[in-house]
Amino acid sequence: MTEQDGGLRTRLIDVGVDLVTTEGVQALSLREIARRAGVSHGAPRRYFPTHLELLSAIARRGFEELAARGVAAIGDGTASPREQLAALGRVYLEFALTRRGMHELMFRHDLLESNALGLRETSLPLFALLTDLVGRARPDADARLLAGSLLANLYGIAQLWIWGSLQLTTGTDDFAPLLRTALDAHLGPEE
Repeated sequence: MTEQDGGLRTRLIDVGVDLVTTEGVQALSLREIARRAGVSHGAPRRYFPTHLELLSAIARRGFEELAARGVAAIGDGTASPREQLAALGRVYLEFALTRRGMHELMFRHDLLESNALGLRETSLPLFALLTDLVGRARPDADARLLAGSLLANLYGIAQLWIWGSLQLTTGTDDFAPLLRTALDAHLGPEE
């Protein structure tokens, strides 16, 4: 691949990231991405043989961004595993609420090529970080299952928050109490 090819590949991903951020997953057609990138509608196929591969490359950017935010929030790792999980959970919820389209794409494996170059390499380490922290906070539990359950709980909080359901049912306009409750449910009450 030439430098020019790499530039166009990157531009297609950049356009996709912008499109999913501003208009959501439903706007991510190959034709629209090509149009906004200023290339023919067939050009993306040169770099991404399938639509799923392009969507996966776009989702990878989301996982990279979320991982960077999560690592920054955890800091040097001197806080307790529970405190680190609270920081990671807060980052996750903030990301989900401010980057709605990207968040939806990242977790829609029905739209992604799970074996696509780089997608597993960016999504699985983030889950491994969550699993490690859960395992240190609850060494008596199956960390992978508990981390999966916590992730599902956080995803549900984010989605219900986006739809306005939790604000209505809980009477709060702050997701922090919901995050604390989710951590208590999965890790036990804070000591």
